[in-house]
Amino acid sequence: LKLQFLYFIGSTMDEVEKAHKDACKGDTIFAKIIRGEIPANFVYKDDKCVAFKDVNPQAPVHILVLPVKAITQISKAEAEDEALLGHLMLVAAKVARDAKLDDGYRIVINDGALGAQSVYHLHIHVIGGRQMEWPPG
Repeated sequence: LKLQFLYFIGSTMDEVEKAHKDACKGDTIFAKIIRGEIPANFVYKDDKCVAFKDVNPQAPVHILVLPVKAITQISKAEAEDEALLGHLMLVAAKVARDAKLDDGYRIVINDGALGAQSVYHLHIHVIGGRQMEWPPG
């Protein structure tokens, strides 16, 4: 249990440290995945968004849903993104259903350094397969 706790704290601190670095001013790893420059096993893909398993899962099921359009943060989304943002939420619900998260799951969007956003390309975390705790952070 102690090792698991230390691993969790360590991985959390890594994400917090990443988030406190300057916001990405150019290409992101997610943009490279979308363009096919970095391979990913997509669990969902359409002309507006993609979804794939997180490489650093925080639960038995941890899927990222992100728009093809490069929006750096949810706080930077504009009125013209309204339909896209709704689509992302519906896709998040679909991948949760497909992953058999029938007993519940958590949806998370981190925004900015204090929100522990480590990749500056908007993305939704779909996290489930275990009991979530409250408060989350």
